Amino acid sequence: MNIFGFQDIYLIGIMIVLIIILILISGIKVISEWERIPVLRLGRYVGLKGPGIFYLIPFIDKAPIKVSLRLQTVSFRTEQTLTSDNVPVNVDAVMYAKAVDVEKVVLNVENYTDATQWAAQTTLREVIGKVDLNELLAERDKVGQSMREIIDEKTEAWGIKVTSVEVKDVIIPRELQDAMSRQAQAERERMARVTLATAELQSAQKMIEAAKMYENSAEGLTLRWMNILYEIGQQPNTNTLMLVPANMPTAGISPIGLFNPQKINKKKEEEKNQQN
Repeated sequence: MNIFGFQDIYLIGIMIVLIIILILISGIKVISEWERIPVLRLGRYVGLKGPGIFYLIPFIDKAPIKVSLRLQTVSFRTEQTLTSDNVPVNVDAVMYAKAVDVEKVVLNVENYTDATQWAAQTTLREVIGKVDLNELLAERDKVGQSMREIIDEKTEAWGIKVTSVEVKDVIIPRELQDAMSRQAQAERERMARVTLATAELQSAQKMIEAAKMYENSAEGLTLRWMNILYEIGQQPNTNTLMLVPANMPTAGISPIGLFNPQKINKKKEEEKNQQN
């Protein structure tokens, strides 16, 4: 006795065909322009697929990971790392890297993102231990360049290219921050005093030069004296009491009060006798 009729066999055949079609269609894949997929056929690497549409043989071909060729940003930091002058610091850094050899990325490392991040973190500790605090604070570009070279050398075998490493922040203990602040304040005060002393020295030199010029030009000294009087009179909200001498001051002749009056009178009598 026939269990299945013709119609049942027909439906089963259609279902089998649909299943086969679905299995075949499942091998169609589409990836973006910046992505690549390694293909393993029966466990053996046969090449890369992408970008765009491609086909994987169901149950035979496998794509273990999807690799992006775009530049990736990896942030990492260290905890309480000692510099070469034994100062504990916490350093935050960022690394820019990209996959350039997908075959190496697939075959030489299990998880290239984690491996690259750990390599960067250990390199950061290594580099910090070779520099002092002042160099770490003042020459971040140099420290970042040194880190980039070391990390790139480590990740070259994994097909990863490190383009840049930048130090974002350097955190030092609070006590050391206060000490550095006091040092910077003392240095600014020293520079201010040196600047003031230099200005006074230059001002004195210019005054001496001006005095020598007035000594050779009585008219220049007179004009300067009149200008001083004018400036005093221009000051607002002030009452100025000014004693004007009978004779205008002259350069090269000291005030009479600084000499002995008897000598001056004697000199005048000698001049009169010579005239007689």
